[in-house]
Amino acid sequence: MDKTKKILIVEDDSNIAELLTLHLRDEGYQITHAADGNIGVALLDKGGWDALILDLMLPGVDGLEICRRARNMTRYTPIIIISARSSEVHRVLGLELGADDYLAKPFSMLELVARVKALFRRQEAMGRNLQMDAGTLNSSGLVIDPISREVMLNQQIIELTPREFDLLYFFAKNPGKVFSRLSLLNQVWGYQHEGYEHTVNTHINRLRTKIEANPAEPDRILTVWGMGYKFMQSTDEAQG
Repeated sequence: MDKTKKILIVEDDSNIAELLTLHLRDEGYQITHAADGNIGVALLDKGGWDALILDLMLPGVDGLEICRRARNMTRYTPIIIISARSSEVHRVLGLELGADDYLAKPFSMLELVARVKALFRRQEAMGRNLQMDAGTLNSSGLVIDPISREVMLNQQIIELTPREFDLLYFFAKNPGKVFSRLSLLNQVWGYQHEGYEHTVNTHINRLRTKIEANPAEPDRILTVWGMGYKFMQSTDEAQG
């Protein structure tokens, strides 16, 4: 039997927090609520969370800093940001820091519950895919291990964020195929953030600085002008 999913809500509005707790508990999730950023960080550091629902404007540590800290942790935790800050810059910043989804207040509780379920479905599907597809990918000195989530380039470990790893692994599994930015958002981020496709650009630029000999003239992750991006591999690549 699957264990109960544990969700941490960091939200200073008691009415919103109570409604979120009621709706998510009705779905069988175990909910813990933190009313300010300092308590949220303390609870986050204890670990063991299956998802994080996070307001941006909080007393103490703000939501973006909590998101940043969560993404520096070894375990990947799905994050949904909920905020009255509905401007595009805050949405983009939240997504670039590693949030999986962003809902502007006011929002439908049913929609939030649906998005939580969608994140869990995607995470479980990825876990099944890794078990079925556990082989290490090798490409011209670039080695990607989906089980340990380690990447090595010329026998040196490359430090990637969880989202950078997901993006690189997706590319490496689909060599030569061209993907638009929106398609990559759907496939890798797991949700369609229309209007925020440049988040993909940011992650690809960061990847290039880490895996390309010359990021300005990449030979692994190529731009296909007017279409998107594709991953190039050597003809002698082997899959272990």
